[in-house]
Amino acid sequence: MTTAPRPAAELSADEARRIALRAQGFLGAPDRRAGVRGVLRSLGQVQLDTISVLARSHELIPYARLGAVGRTTVEDAYWTGAHAFEYWSHAACVLPVEEWPHFAFRRRAYRDRPHWGHELSAGAYDKVIDQLRDQGPLTATELGGAKNKGEWWDWSDAKIAVERALMYGEVVVTERRSWKRVYDLAERAIPEALLHDDLDDAECVRRLVRQAGEALGVGTRADIADYHRIKAEQFDAAVEASGLVPVTVAGWGKPAWADPAALAAEPRGRHRTTLLSPFDSLIWERPRTERIFGFTHRLEAYVPKQKRVHGYFAMPVLAGGRLVGRVDPAREGRTLVARQVTLDGPKAVPAVARALREAAEWVGCDAVRVERVENPGLAAPLVAALA
Repeated sequence: MTTAPRPAAELSADEARRIALRAQGFLGAPDRRAGVRGVLRSLGQVQLDTISVLARSHELIPYARLGAVGRTTVEDAYWTGAHAFEYWSHAACVLPVEEWPHFAFRRRAYRDRPHWGHELSAGAYDKVIDQLRDQGPLTATELGGAKNKGEWWDWSDAKIAVERALMYGEVVVTERRSWKRVYDLAERAIPEALLHDDLDDAECVRRLVRQAGEALGVGTRADIADYHRIKAEQFDAAVEASGLVPVTVAGWGKPAWADPAALAAEPRGRHRTTLLSPFDSLIWERPRTERIFGFTHRLEAYVPKQKRVHGYFAMPVLAGGRLVGRVDPAREGRTLVARQVTLDGPKAVPAVARALREAAEWVGCDAVRVERVENPGLAAPLVAALA
């Protein structure tokens, strides 16, 4: 494990929290001219997920930072003009196209040590490559069917082949169409200047460690390595050359590193009030969220209903740079339903009401209905604030 050299700064827990908020785009005026693409470049990735309650996570993430940006605008920003591609980073993510060369290390790893639960039939790989070359961008269904007649994981030969080509970098996901991946040849989808695997593994990892540190502002070894799912030993080998500087943070109990630019100016400006996707990079790592915000959060979508504490897709509420509650939302026609609300005391009521009203307007709802508040004494004040 890396032993950090003499720290460049000693930060209080509050300073670290504010640095993280600014780095993630929640403190200070958002760059509206750069828009969704600016958010993507700043974060370095936006996680995708199948769950859609208010909207899908990749829509919620720019919304949380920019406000009520049009949902079509979000999709167009990602998928038009060869600005982004989908690949495996923290999870399945939208990535800025400029980062294509820096994932060469991962493409090589897949080619050298493939990990597959599916056998590839002879000729299937070449067949899908030929289809894409002849017919242009296609979904797995258009390539011959995404699965066989068995269970959901029983992929068809075409799906196995095109996913393997995706891992290898010969094929790129260029958009989602009705949530289906759309595949195209990398030679068509990636700008020529970026279409190479010239960077060695060390340079790729160095860049991704640096980018993760910039996006987080300040983080521990685990925080930064987890951002792009870099192995701990890869982080250790790259961090000194990455340009990140060692710091100590009061109460963290572990060595940390920071973006030097984040230390150069005091974080200040307006705080964003918003609902957060559980897959937002501000909060996706539970130990970091607990350390920075003193807030324990768990996605309960995959927990049996009777065992859920806060709800299927409980969204933390950010206000004043703190996590002040949770809302488990749903939509019924033009009504946003708060199935369950958890509030961190009476002072959280105005912020949660504001976040609910703004979210409702963004998704085209003209009413908000509260079904249950964990603290019943705060139900009436919340309903009054919404009115």
